[in-house]
Amino acid sequence: MKTRIFLAVIALLVLAGILGGIKALQIRRMIDQQSKFSLPPEVVTTFQARSEAWNSALSSVGTLTAVQGVTVSAEVPGKVTDIAFTPGTKVQAGDLLVIQDTSSEEAQLRAAETAEALAKLSLDRYTELLAKGNIAQSLFDNAEAQYKQGKAQVDNIRAIINKKKIRAPFTGRLGIRLINLGQILKEGEPIVSLQALDPIFVDFPLPQQHLGQIHRGQPVRIKTDALPGRGIEGKITTISPEIDSATRNIRVQATVANEEELLRPGLFVNVEVLLPGGSTMIIIPATAVLYAPYSDSIFVLKETKNEKTGADELVLNQQFVKLGEKRGDFVSVLSGLNEGEAIVSTGVFKLRNGQVAVVNNELAPDFKLDPNPKDN
Repeated sequence: MKTRIFLAVIALLVLAGILGGIKALQIRRMIDQQSKFSLPPEVVTTFQARSEAWNSALSSVGTLTAVQGVTVSAEVPGKVTDIAFTPGTKVQAGDLLVIQDTSSEEAQLRAAETAEALAKLSLDRYTELLAKGNIAQSLFDNAEAQYKQGKAQVDNIRAIINKKKIRAPFTGRLGIRLINLGQILKEGEPIVSLQALDPIFVDFPLPQQHLGQIHRGQPVRIKTDALPGRGIEGKITTISPEIDSATRNIRVQATVANEEELLRPGLFVNVEVLLPGGSTMIIIPATAVLYAPYSDSIFVLKETKNEKTGADELVLNQQFVKLGEKRGDFVSVLSGLNEGEAIVSTGVFKLRNGQVAVVNNELAPDFKLDPNPKDN
């Protein structure tokens, strides 16, 4: 019985030794295979870091306003008898826009002119009699006062008639007609919008810390989605003498030429105040940066020799950089990169330090300082 147990134990030990040897051989083989294994090269697109002079600018968001803009309204009540303008057209200062019914005022005017003429005859008669000493001074004064009252009444009626002939107060472009023929207008009722469009104002705010950097006559550039790809130049004409106590912003107004009248009041625009001087900086595509909370980094391609094969290969070297201003598809690098170094331009989130890479720029994006993506 004891012999059988002893033989069974011996058999188990031998079996365990055989299984352990087999497992050790398998592990050794896996280690050998892993030591010989290497990841395939990563296909990347590249960009060569370059220096470029960027003019310094202050950015803001503004709104266009007309140099002169008003909604033409009725000064006095009356019925519309003639509409003398075409909506959307350009008019000159003094052009007739609307005529209201003046038949009642014209009748009153004829009566007032008759009374004025009679008062004038009486005044002339009393003037001759006063010169001969045949009447008292008080009678002459009364006749003179009646004549002046009659003349004032005539002037008042003529003024009302003129107010019922509504004219353009300045040169500009008309908007949508807000009245109809035969309509009874009330005092102050709107008729049509009139806007002077050339030139045009752009109002925008700037933080108070930039007060010392701006002045009248300083050039500005505006851009808007309504005119894609176009930058329109202008100049600062007004700087508000006070700062908004709620936002701590300075209100600034610039004047921009608008000969084609493509810019309209109320339009949203991006404003750049161009500062004097500029600086040369290294720029790279923004997509080349691996952004992280602790520090931003890029991948630089370094040519090295493989110790095993002796072949030359490109290896990715992760470098931390300090970034500056961003414009369009590019961002400036303040430190951590030299001009002329080749970096990976896209897909950096999937790369790792020391990885072998192969360059293929056939599908590399076309990076621009002023991109205009199509609206799909």
